[in-house]
Amino acid sequence: MGALDYLSHFCTVPSTRSKRKAMQTVEIKVKMDCDGCERRVKHAVNTMKGVKSVEVNRKQSRVTVSGYVDPNKVLKRIKRTGKRAEFWPYIPQHLVHYPYVSGVYDKRAPAGYVRNSAQAFPASNTAEENMVSLFSDDNVNACSIM
Repeated sequence: MGALDYLSHFCTVPSTRSKRKAMQTVEIKVKMDCDGCERRVKHAVNTMKGVKSVEVNRKQSRVTVSGYVDPNKVLKRIKRTGKRAEFWPYIPQHLVHYPYVSGVYDKRAPAGYVRNSAQAFPASNTAEENMVSLFSDDNVNACSIM
């Protein structure tokens, strides 16, 4: 059986089909001033292969693309329209523990969003947090320990 397996590798034809990209959502920040800018960006992305839907929010300067696409190719396609574009750098403010740390709060961010930064999230010291929470007023079982 080992010889047949060895010889079968010489007889098989390698697959030339590429692997299909995973379905994903890409959010990009693009400065758009008018309906023409919005239409040009939307048309540029809609003509890409694998795009399922395109949502443009001019007020937030945000373009959301869903489909089987490569995020870098979407960014390049939008930049070819002459618009300055970057990946969406903001996250919702309620997900951040320290939204006013320097470098996180951004005046240009849409309402309810802050810049994504590692400083905004607390360092997780699970062992220390467990010890501190044992004697906390917020812990329901704290009185049973004492």
